Amino acid sequence: MALSGTAEAVRGFRGRVGIPGLVDVHTHFMPERVLLKVWDYFDAVGPLTGVEWPITYRHEEEERVALLREFGVRAFTSLLYPHKPRMAAWLNSWSAGFAGRTAGCLHTATFFPEDGVEEYVHQAVEGGARVFKAHLQVGGYDPNDERLDAVWGLLAEAGIPTVIHCGSGPAPGKYTGPAPIARLLARHPRLPLVIAHMGMPEYADFLDLADRYPEVRLDTTMAFTDFSDRLGGAYPPADLGRLADLGDRILLGTDFPNIPYPYEHQLVALERLGLGDAWLRAVCHDNGARLFQLEL
Repeated sequence: MALSGTAEAVRGFRGRVGIPGLVDVHTHFMPERVLLKVWDYFDAVGPLTGVEWPITYRHEEEERVALLREFGVRAFTSLLYPHKPRMAAWLNSWSAGFAGRTAGCLHTATFFPEDGVEEYVHQAVEGGARVFKAHLQVGGYDPNDERLDAVWGLLAEAGIPTVIHCGSGPAPGKYTGPAPIARLLARHPRLPLVIAHMGMPEYADFLDLADRYPEVRLDTTMAFTDFSDRLGGAYPPADLGRLADLGDRILLGTDFPNIPYPYEHQLVALERLGLGDAWLRAVCHDNGARLFQLEL
């Protein structure tokens, strides 16, 4: 599908649902050399899994930003994450600059369990960071690492959400799954976590945590799509009612640009759940606008 066709399809969705634009809490912008390594990873997934993962929006940074604007995305993130020590502070410096030069980008930061983490997270918060990213699969760390305890306390106190990849899809890690997050929330019950990918494939367990902790939210990234169904991440039909019950705490996420299908497929996948326009308006716009106190 041509990109102009994608923009037209997204505009059609917004018109049907009745929203002026989209708030996408799960998009990726990174330093070029880091993003290229991420793309190399996805390029290698096909031979390993038997399911190819082509990057639909493999474009230069300026073009990717322009595409989001063409799609009507009013606010988005620059989610980035370290896979080793002494990387997070550098990523935070880059993302602060990116947010400063890119209208609509929510200033994003990250962290890693290491000496000095509390200091550079505090600096990021003081510098205006509005959302953090944690990736337990790629980082290979326990969210309950004692070096992060003060960080979680700071973010809970500040009310700054963390988009956290903690489900075991597309591949499990040593510290993925609901159990480490349950332990974390038992210590920091006011921590505003956004569970990436709806916690795929442990959907029910992460919905249980959202039921228990009112500051836990979930993003839709890649959930409900045909591609995730092929990868074994199909959402259980018996739990559709729970999506309606938690409709005020589900947020649109897409994984742009690293998706193997056109952007509008995520929106169509949400629409075909049959939960109604009010639910779609909340998920695709209102919930994110409220979380980040946006005037859109």
